[in-house]
Amino acid sequence: MPASAPAPAASRTRALASRAWRGTKRLILYGALALVALAALYLLAAYHFSYSSGERAGYVQKFSKKGWLCKTWEGELAMANLPGAMPEKFAFTLHDDKVAAEINKAMGQRVTLSYEQKVGLPSCFGDTSYWVTQVRPIEPAK
Repeated sequence: MPASAPAPAASRTRALASRAWRGTKRLILYGALALVALAALYLLAAYHFSYSSGERAGYVQKFSKKGWLCKTWEGELAMANLPGAMPEKFAFTLHDDKVAAEINKAMGQRVTLSYEQKVGLPSCFGDTSYWVTQVRPIEPAK
């Protein structure tokens, strides 16, 4: 009879280990879900709120659609304050195809770009943190 005595203790140990493993799996699952939810909330907040906004004027000198998976419009605005001076370059990102068509139509003309600066987003959202929201051609002075 002494041989059967350790069997209930071994089965109790297995039951406790099984229960502990189930609890650990739940903790890992809930922890992973919480991390995904926090990351989603962070991206949502960073996407909808802008750090700064403003306007820049100049000539669009480079404009193309780039990206491996996430295609965005990327461009460069040459801003020259004085004729003959070295222009400062303003790199920007664009997500709206309608505004991209307006920029393509206004290439070679002086334009004003309205932008919002988005900080803390991954590179899939664009190469720069400056997102153009509107373009307006500047009429030449007569």
